[in-house]
Amino acid sequence: MRALWRHFKNGYLNLNLQTKFTIALISIVVVPACLTAFLFYGRLYSMVVSNTIRQEQDASAKTAPLIERTMDTVLATTRNITGQNFFQELFYMPVSDSAKQLATSNHATDFKNAVQRLTTDSIVTDVQIYVDFPDDLKTLDTYPNTENILAPLSQAKGTYWYGIFQGNRNTQEMFCPSFYLGPREKKNYGDMAYICPLSLYYHSTAYKAYLAVYYSDDKLTSILSDNLSLEGSVSYIVNERDAIVATSDLSLSGIYQLDYDTIKASFMSSNNFIERNILDTKVYAGFYSISNTDWFMVTVLPSPPLIHESNRLMIQIVLIYAVFLVLALVFANVLAHSITGRLSSVIRQMQTVRHGPPTPMESPQAHDEIGNLIDTYNYMTRKMEELMEKQAKAAEDLRIAEFNSLQAQINPHFLYNTMDMINWMALQGQTDEISHAVQSLSRFYKLTLSRKKGISTIARELEHVTIYVQLQNMRYHDSIELITDIPDELSEYQIPKLTLQPVVENSILHGILEKESKSGTIVITGWMENEDIVLLISDDGVGISPEILSTILSGKGKSQSGGTNIAVYNTHRRLQILYGKNYGLTYSSKPGEGTEVEIRFPAHREK
Repeated sequence: MRALWRHFKNGYLNLNLQTKFTIALISIVVVPACLTAFLFYGRLYSMVVSNTIRQEQDASAKTAPLIERTMDTVLATTRNITGQNFFQELFYMPVSDSAKQLATSNHATDFKNAVQRLTTDSIVTDVQIYVDFPDDLKTLDTYPNTENILAPLSQAKGTYWYGIFQGNRNTQEMFCPSFYLGPREKKNYGDMAYICPLSLYYHSTAYKAYLAVYYSDDKLTSILSDNLSLEGSVSYIVNERDAIVATSDLSLSGIYQLDYDTIKASFMSSNNFIERNILDTKVYAGFYSISNTDWFMVTVLPSPPLIHESNRLMIQIVLIYAVFLVLALVFANVLAHSITGRLSSVIRQMQTVRHGPPTPMESPQAHDEIGNLIDTYNYMTRKMEELMEKQAKAAEDLRIAEFNSLQAQINPHFLYNTMDMINWMALQGQTDEISHAVQSLSRFYKLTLSRKKGISTIARELEHVTIYVQLQNMRYHDSIELITDIPDELSEYQIPKLTLQPVVENSILHGILEKESKSGTIVITGWMENEDIVLLISDDGVGISPEILSTILSGKGKSQSGGTNIAVYNTHRRLQILYGKNYGLTYSSKPGEGTEVEIRFPAHREK
C-alpha cells in the first residue's frame, strides 16, 4: 500500500501545472458537489417545505391585517350610520311626529346623503334597515329620503341570517357569507353583509329591526388569492358555524376544509402551520384569527406541489451546476495555460544564469502574480548588478578607511610629544624612566604597525590602549586612571585593529584634560549580547554638548576644543563596512558629567 501511495504521489508531483490545475479544480468542485447531493438530497424536500411554509407564513401575516382593515371599513360604515341624527331619532328617541315629518326632515336628507357617500367608491355596496313598522309609520319607507334605505321586515324573512337571529336571540352581530343572504339581497345589494339587530321604540312598544351593511366578496377573494404563491394551495375564511366566508378557490376549499373547533384548538396551541392528512394527502395548514370577527383565515399547502417544487429545484440546481462546471473547466484550462506559459518563459530566462550574469526580461503587460514575478526578477537582476558594483566599491572604501584609520592613529603630535618627554628625561638623567618609556613606545607602535591584516584580538587591543594610557600618564604625571573589566572568555574574540585607541584618545584629549583638575578615570567594560560583543568605554570628562554629539560620527564634526573627530569617524565607518549598518559606535554624553561610547561588533573567535 505504501509503495502504491508513493508511486501515485510521485506521479502527481511530476505532472505539469496545467494538468494539476485541472485535477485540483475537478476535485474541489465535483467531489464536494457529489457528496453534498448524496448527503442532503433527502433533506432537500424538508428545506423546500420549510422555505415555502415560511414564505406562506410571511404572506399570511401580511394578508390577515388586510382582511382586518377591510372589515374595519365595514364596521366604521356601520358606526357612521348609527351615529346619524335621523338614525338616533328613529330608534333611540321617542317618536311623536308623523312618518311624513320624519322622512322629509333635514336629518333625513342628511342621512340619505351620508349613505350615498359611504357606499360610493368603497367596499360597502349598500345599506338597508329592515323595520317592523308600527301602523303610524308604515309609509316611512315610501319617501324619497328613505325609500331605498328603509324596508319592511317582511323582506328579510325567509333568509338564512334572519333564521339564525330568530333561533338565537342573544346574537348581537353577524358577518354573513353569501349563502346567508336571500336572492333579492345578492342581486340588488351585495354578496356579503354585516347585520346587527335593532329595536324601534314607538309609544312604549318595541318593534324589531335589523341594520344590514352589504359589501362585495371580490375584495376578500382578491386578498386571499394574492396570499398564495404555490400552485395547488388554497386560502379561505371560515366562521364559527363552519361556513366558508370567502375563498381563493371554491373547489379546493371544499376539499381541504377543516372544522372550526379544530382550527381554533390548533390556533390556540401554536399559531403556526400544522401537518394534517386529508383524503390520504399530507397537507400543511396555517391559521390566523381575524380580529373583531368570528373568522379564521386558513391557508392549506398540499404536499404534492411541494414535492414537485423540490424535484424541479433539484433539476435546476443540477443543470446550473453542470453549465458552470463546463465553463469552469474551459476557463481553468485557459487560465492554467496562460500561467504555465509565462512561468516557462521566466524559467528559461533564469536558466541563463548558469552560463553568465542574469539579464532582465521585457516588462510584463499583465501585472498579476506572474507579472510581479517578472518585475521582481528584473529588479533582482538590477540589484545584483548594483551589488557587484557596490561590492567592488566597498572593497575600495574598506582599503581607504583602513589606511585613513591607521594614518590617523600614527599621530605625529603624539610621537613628537613622547620623544620630547624622553629628551627631558635624558637631560634630567632619569635613565630608568627613559628605558620604560622607550620600551612602551616601541611596544605601542609594534602593536600598531605589526600584522598586515587589520584584525586583532580584544586582549591585544586592551594591551595597546593600556600602553597608550601609560605613555600619556608619563607626560601628564599619572593624572589618568584606566580601569578594564573585560571577561576572560572574551579575550580571544576578534576585533578590528585600532578600534579602542581612537576612542580612548578622544576621551583623554577632549574630555579629561579639558577639566580644571586635568585628571580623570576611563573604564572599559564588555559583555556578550546574543551573537554580538558590546564594549563600553566611559569617562568622567567634561562631556560633549548636544550640538557636537549629533555630528561626531558624521565625519564633519569638530571637538569642543576645535579639533576634528576623523579618527573616531574612521573607526565607526570601518566597523560598518566590515559588518553592516547595525554595528559601529554609539555616543551618549551628559555635559559636565562624562561620556559613554558603545562599540558593537559580531562575535568571532580568532582562528
